[in-house]
Amino acid sequence: MQLFKNINFDKLKTGLSKTRDNLLKKINETFTGKAQVDEEVLEKLEEILITSDIGVNMTTSIIENVKVELKEKKERDVNTIYKLVKTHLINALSAPGVFKEYQPDIETKKPFVILIVGVNGVGKTTTIGKLAYNFRKSGLSVIVGAADTFRAAANEQLEIWAKRADVELISKFKGADPSSVAYETIDIAISKKKDVVLIDTAGRLHNKTNLMNELSKIRRVINKQLSHAPDEIWLVLDGNTGQNAIVQANEFSKATELTGIIVTKLDGTAKGGVVLNIVDKLNIPVRYVGVGEGIEDLQSFDPKSYVEALIA
Repeated sequence: MQLFKNINFDKLKTGLSKTRDNLLKKINETFTGKAQVDEEVLEKLEEILITSDIGVNMTTSIIENVKVELKEKKERDVNTIYKLVKTHLINALSAPGVFKEYQPDIETKKPFVILIVGVNGVGKTTTIGKLAYNFRKSGLSVIVGAADTFRAAANEQLEIWAKRADVELISKFKGADPSSVAYETIDIAISKKKDVVLIDTAGRLHNKTNLMNELSKIRRVINKQLSHAPDEIWLVLDGNTGQNAIVQANEFSKATELTGIIVTKLDGTAKGGVVLNIVDKLNIPVRYVGVGEGIEDLQSFDPKSYVEALIA
């Protein structure tokens, strides 16, 4: 099954404009009046990349590689630096084990079940609507389960997005058992031979332990119905939160095995470098990035396109 790849470079470039403008402004200021790149400039560049949420490990690796390659080049100006930094960022994000083009085995695992997790306010519910749209654009039949029953507005919001995406929604009353919603959604998906099931989950309960226990319970219920499910567990993170996104990912990783990350709201932040940090620190693939509020603004993550848009 060849999935619909929603990659619009112009939209991606526009969405990352705040991050790019902030990053390039600082780099250009560093290079102003410098005919050649020296050790002091490279140290300043390293500081800029780290403070742009790209992360210490990845930044250190990039700077070390840049130093090595600069020794072999006659030109040591700003354009050379940009090219080297971009090349190493793309290589780091494209390395085997870090990025692999996403092609789920939906044909043999039907219905293919994706559990969506994340704290409240990260854009989880709207992301599910956009995901449903992307899958439907691939020619797949989709059903959504509204298992965030602790927040009344979640069902209402998800109903709006399900209509926009033109997919079926299963929901219950506020306070209903989330696992029962998941069970019923998959039961209907099996009977109607749906291709993809998207399950929304709560972003906050009485405390963190309750939240993680609820996620574990939903997983068990799903697995009893379908031995291969859930096939994916994707965590939604808000790009605005920067380093806090790493903390959230670590917390959810303790409770459940994450198979993918979706980073939202990148169009409203100058912290778009956090995507690189997430890839570097978590060893969990980024599947999609959100660069706008429209239903088509959840884009498939492509390392080369992302870096080109970030350092255009």
